[in-house]
Amino acid sequence: MSLEVDQIIWFVLLGVLFTGYAILDGFDLGVGILHVFVKDDLDRRLLINSIGPIWDGNEVWLVTGGGAMFAAFPYVYATLFSGFYLVFMGLLAALIFRAVSIEFRSKLVSPVWRSTWDWAFALSSLLAAVLLGAFVGNLAIGLPLDAKGDYIGGLLHLVSPYPLLVSITTVALFTMHGSIYLVLRTEGELHARVKGWVQHTITFFIITAVTTALVTLVYYPRLTSAFRHNAGFFVFPVLLMLAVADVPREIARGKYHRAFLASCLSIAFLLVVLSVGLFPNLVYAPNHPDWSLSIFNSSSTLITLNFMLVAAIVGIPVVLTYTIYIYWVFRGKVRLGSHSY
Repeated sequence: MSLEVDQIIWFVLLGVLFTGYAILDGFDLGVGILHVFVKDDLDRRLLINSIGPIWDGNEVWLVTGGGAMFAAFPYVYATLFSGFYLVFMGLLAALIFRAVSIEFRSKLVSPVWRSTWDWAFALSSLLAAVLLGAFVGNLAIGLPLDAKGDYIGGLLHLVSPYPLLVSITTVALFTMHGSIYLVLRTEGELHARVKGWVQHTITFFIITAVTTALVTLVYYPRLTSAFRHNAGFFVFPVLLMLAVADVPREIARGKYHRAFLASCLSIAFLLVVLSVGLFPNLVYAPNHPDWSLSIFNSSSTLITLNFMLVAAIVGIPVVLTYTIYIYWVFRGKVRLGSHSY
């Protein structure tokens, strides 16, 4: 294969890996945010244990995506990890604190102790969602770069209005995703209560998503130029709208697995729309577009990309098999046992 073909393949593979992370870790971040809305300790334990066996495995996709970016597009990796250093350190701290909170809450049978760690779990989940949204928002509008590809903006650029809007949309998306997952895993009175959350989170997501779309169309038309020049790409926004619209329809029909699938597709098509808008750039430089880092000027050599492609062909099916197996083993309604959190 030619270098250009390999570069496009790795752009797609990166999209697949980060989409996998957003879908899988998205719902357990949503569960973390939502679980403080129930007051009973038993109910909170049920919600935490719905993600207990799988939350750490979900983060494998993030680690794999970061490693793939380092190997395939090292210049992009260097620019992002230097420019977003504080963001990534905050995200890392949030993810670590989530794990600590889950483990520590059951060490003492004390309402104050458990409530403290419950709120720590919720706030760290919220912070992780906010920072992920800020990263995506900044990636969408671009980063000011110099001729060497180094980030030259300050901290205030990273917290500008558009990334903050995308952060709110991300929180709304993950809470919707998490509430639908909880409908699948709970039963009885708790199930009825969680089911009532779905409509509220869907409404919250639709409002924020429409607002973000309108702001994008008005202020950042570059992200929609590919759709204007190639009508075939318009199928992805249509599929996105259909997936979002199908969520309340399936919930109303009691088809909860289909509702969760529709939520997964909503996340996937959102990231596809973003990828189409960004292509071929990975880091767009609004101050000087010629200094942007694209898949064509920031990739590794052909030998490296081919070697990594072989590793991906072997590794991705292994990760998929492990993920499917874990979800199959821990399917069904949540039950508390002696080994539960």
